[in-house]
Amino acid sequence: MDKIGLFYGSDTGTTEEIVEKIKDAFSKEISLHNIAESSKEDMEKYDKLILASSTWGDGDLQSDWEDFENNLENIDFSNKTVALVGLGDQEGYDDSFCNALGHLYNHVKDAKIIGKTSTDGYEFEESTAVVDGEFIGLVLDEDNQNDLTDKRIETWIKQIEPLF
Repeated sequence: MDKIGLFYGSDTGTTEEIVEKIKDAFSKEISLHNIAESSKEDMEKYDKLILASSTWGDGDLQSDWEDFENNLENIDFSNKTVALVGLGDQEGYDDSFCNALGHLYNHVKDAKIIGKTSTDGYEFEESTAVVDGEFIGLVLDEDNQNDLTDKRIETWIKQIEPLF
């Protein structure tokens, strides 16, 4: 059983709390990595990855992910399995909801992407995290729908864990 590398960036601690919940809910071993303290080589050693970022401003990656972004361009994801997690505010930023997920996806789309989720239950105008009518990962809104987070994580893990 290969270990899963879960890389995240967190300014306020919310994304860090979410990835801890994800790690605790998995039956497989997950190694957490704060992207601010990670190198390209840290990420390259995993064939199975979960990447998590909140969306900031008008659709930007979390700042530590922005600093790491050039490394993503130089990693070969073609033989990796990747799941994505995005946090956003669908009411305050309905025209760029969870766009950080779209940024990450653009870097890893050569990988086997798992964990797409339905847009049902969300109200937003636009999101680059929507590909072919679905979110390209787990999408959470801790600002407006935190009461749905645990169930969404549980459902998502049941979907992706067998694929890891």
